Amino acid sequence: MTDALELDALWEDFHRVVNMTSQELAAWLRVRDADEDAEPLPDQAGTPTGQHVLAILQKRRTDLTDDDIQVMRDVVETVTEQVDLENEPEPEQTRRRHQLMTLGHDPLKP
Repeated sequence: MTDALELDALWEDFHRVVNMTSQELAAWLRVRDADEDAEPLPDQAGTPTGQHVLAILQKRRTDLTDDDIQVMRDVVETVTEQVDLENEPEPEQTRRRHQLMTLGHDPLKP
């Protein structure tokens, strides 16, 4: 388990990089998985990690599990690495943006 200071720092980092609200993320996950014929059930839309991020956004810090903490670490690391990559062709930027949005980070959001 993580000590209180580490958890506080991780909580802050996670909420800094995850700049989409739970409603925005839930809507994005549904849109991302929808196709011409069907749309997934709201609680089944998106990747497992995207669903886990959504669940974390709806929790209090005191309710976090060890799995939540690991996902938070992974998301902070991934988003931080991906945001540092700039100056790519537009199609690559769009693909990267959509990947980051699945983790709750919209690079175009102020």
